[in-house]
Formats: sequence, C-alpha cells, structure tokens
Amino acid sequence: MTSRSQARSREDPAPSPAEPGAPKGQAENAHLAFFIPSLAGGGVARIVLTLAGACAARGHRVDLVLCRTEGSFVESLPPGIKVVELEAEPEWRARLRVLSADPGGFAALLRPVLLPLRGAPVLPYLDGLSQYLRETRPTALFSAKTHANLLALWARRLAGVPTRIVISERTNLSRDIAGPKGRKWRWGFVLPAVQRVYPWADAITTVSNGVSDDLAGCANLPRSSVTTVYNPVVGAEMLEKARAPLEHPWFAPGAPPVVLGVGRLAPQKEFPTLIRAFARVRSQRPARLMILGEGKTPDRRAALLALAGELGIAEDVALPGFQPNPFAYMARASLFVLSSAWEGLPGVLVQALACGCPVVSTDCPSGPAEILEQGEYGRLVAVGDEAALAEAIGSTLDNPPERDKLRARGADFSIDLSVDRHLDVLLGR
Repeated sequence: MTSRSQARSREDPAPSPAEPGAPKGQAENAHLAFFIPSLAGGGVARIVLTLAGACAARGHRVDLVLCRTEGSFVESLPPGIKVVELEAEPEWRARLRVLSADPGGFAALLRPVLLPLRGAPVLPYLDGLSQYLRETRPTALFSAKTHANLLALWARRLAGVPTRIVISERTNLSRDIAGPKGRKWRWGFVLPAVQRVYPWADAITTVSNGVSDDLAGCANLPRSSVTTVYNPVVGAEMLEKARAPLEHPWFAPGAPPVVLGVGRLAPQKEFPTLIRAFARVRSQRPARLMILGEGKTPDRRAALLALAGELGIAEDVALPGFQPNPFAYMARASLFVLSSAWEGLPGVLVQALACGCPVVSTDCPSGPAEILEQGEYGRLVAVGDEAALAEAIGSTLDNPPERDKLRARGADFSIDLSVDRHLDVLLGR
C-alpha cells in the first residue's frame, strides 16, 4: 500500500483457522474492514471495536481503518486486527474528489460539502480511504455515522472496486438535522447528500427499529431497504466485571437504596429532570442518586450539583465522574434510570438489564420501548415529565421485578447474536 493509507498500522497475531462446529460466520475467512474516524470515547467506537474483535476471533481477516489513531480506546484494541491510519490531504482537494466521484450531484453537494468554510472532519481522508480500498480490496467495509458513511460510498466510487459497503446510522438523523445550525451548520443541509448517496450502499443498517423508521422517512428510502441490527452489548467480560468487588459506602448492607444514572453529562441525557424527579422521591423516603459520567466541560457537572443543592438533596446526590466499570454499580444499584430526551439504542439500558438491575426509562425516540417491550421489563414515562418519573421510581423501588427475568432480557442483546447478524449483512447472506 502507498504511504497515504498506511501512515501507521498495528497488527496482532491472527487467530488460528476455524475449527469444525465454530460459530456461524467463522468458516468464510472473509477480509472485513471497519471504518470510523477515531477511537475517541463513546458508544460508536466501543461497539465497532467489539464487532471487529469478535469477527477476528471467528477467523476473519479484519482491518480497523481510522482517520486518526487517537482516543480513549487506543489501549483497548482487541487482538487479531490490523489498524490502518489514513493520511489527510488539503480539504479543497478532497472537495474536488467528491465532485469527481459524483459529477451529477453538484446541487446535492453544494451546501453540505462544497460551500462550508470547514467541512466534515473526515472529508480530508477521502483519498486515503479510496486508496486503501483500491489497494487492499476487502470483501466488505462497515462504516458508522453519517459523514463517515458518505465518505465510504464516495471512496468506493473513486476506487472502482467491488467491495461491499455496509453503512450504519446510530441515532435519529432527523434529530441531528434539526440541531443547532450555528454549531453544526452543515447538518442543516446534509439531507440532500444522504438522499442521493445512501442508495449506493449494498446494505443500510441502524441500531433500532425507531432509527430505521426515522432514516427511511427523512432520507426517502424504502423501509425495506433499512435493516435493524442490534448492537453487541452483553458478553462474558461484561458479566464478569459486574461481579467485581465494589468498595463504596453507599452500597454497604443496610444503606438506603441507590438510584443510578449513567451517561455523558450532556443535554440529551436530561439529568436535570432525573435530579428533580429524585428530589420528589427523596422527600418521601430515604434514597440516594448517583450519576456516572463526564461532561465536555466541568461546568456541566457543577450545574447538576448546584441544582441538587437548590433542591436540598446535595448530600444524597453523587457525581463521581467516568467509571471504567459501571457494571459493578449496575449490579448493586436498586434501580437504573434512563432520563434521555432521545437515543438510538441505549446500550446502558441493556447493560443494566443484563446486570439484573430494575430499570425505569423515558419513552424517548428511540430504543427504550423496544428494549423494554413496551413496559414489560420496566416502566416507561414521557420525556421531561419529572412527576411521572418520580412516581415510576418510587413504585419500582417498592415492587422491583425479578432480577432473573431482567437478565434474560439483557441476554437477547448478546455479542454472539449481534455478530451473527452483522456478518449476515456484511457477507450478503
């Protein structure tokens, strides 16, 4: 390969050839590539690493293709995969390459690609990705998130190779498009490019039926062309971590029940609503609230703590930040609460179920209602309704469901089942 597409690479020893009776998908020994911008902390990088590592363990040749080899998951690379870092080129040149890939798409490309002073951060890596495809010719390439998906499809056109391209949306595209234009100007105009380019994909996947419905609707795609494939969430390693010791006085025998929240301290997660709902619960009974996660800036944590102080519950609210093993907390909490305004498929909700933790969730778009089967496995309440959330918290603390039933539902989102389904789509079978 040229230096542009192999600025840095790392390859661990490949797994041994497939054995008879191996899991579905192991015997083909396909060459699979997974493309994401970086290994920055977040659900997408974690999920792609899980998929890539599991495919390598099944005997496939696996490349992890990155724009930048950086992020909190750099030290968590699974064995058996090759990491390929792409080189960037000047953005103006990359814009010309997009036009070369789709000469008839000028109108659709004008505002999201050609006019912005700064384009999508992945855009300068278009030539690197097309060279990678041309020189390596993997059987299939999986990409995740909107701008990476567009880049993958343009790159294949430029490379002129038969590599199967599978793209994946992780959350509701309509929500991104409707977001703040001042911060993400190009999002307001990306839809024409999506509508034009996404039909080039060999397969389009999403993480939930709600996201599939949203994507098909706003991108004018036939609903039958969008496939829901749940994320690989529950595995032996996660369950082992759930059994790890947890030294925290709030979880000592006889301590008040702990209500747990987990996620980025971001507006999407609606943690102020959770804190207000908890204040209502705390006015009626002893209880504690712990929220695991970090914000982009320290002021988000400070604002949540200030709100707890204003409500007179500061001593019963803790925000200890990011914890590398949240599963030990889930296994011991009395209740897990998802208070989000929107999601794609909230992995933390699945993880809590798999740990046997009772759950309450907002019925946000999308994922919670699917995971909880319309309330069969946990109460669902309207987004932003602190009174309903408080009532659901209190009633679930009073009458928690059987933990074995919750664990069984969590097992429906196992890594093995998800990898089977992803391989079906990647290999076109």
